[in-house]
Amino acid sequence: MLLAAGLIGGACTQAAAQSTACGLATAGELRAALGASVTGLANQNAPAGASFCSGQTPTATVSLRLATRPGQPGDEAAAIDAARNMGIQVDLRTTGQITCSTLIPPKALERIGFNTTCAVRKNGRVAAIEVTAKTQQSMIPMERLRTVAEKMAGRF
Repeated sequence: MLLAAGLIGGACTQAAAQSTACGLATAGELRAALGASVTGLANQNAPAGASFCSGQTPTATVSLRLATRPGQPGDEAAAIDAARNMGIQVDLRTTGQITCSTLIPPKALERIGFNTTCAVRKNGRVAAIEVTAKTQQSMIPMERLRTVAEKMAGRF
């Protein structure tokens, strides 16, 4: 619903990493931010103009995304309103060109996971890292993903 994200790993060649989500963060940067190694990193099918990578930690799904910035001004506000109308607690913070959010679902929707996302927009494109944890206790704080997003900003 909000921003998706991705990773660098064995599935991405160095040449491909330069133009795909796989090149947005290194395995070491991800490990430092998440407190665990990401396994199973791989490119995912994506629509034209987009690149996705995803993998797993013991407690979360991790995604990276690089895409042309679609949508109209206000699209994010509509998505946030829809989430809040479903009872999801949304915390949204923007610092410079980086916007981070957390989503904490109500008990009845916990199966969707507990989400932290940070995204950076630049030159008509958006790069994002998203971590969907299995429990609220295993959520990754925004500040730790913001550090990765800051590095991602220089890679696209």
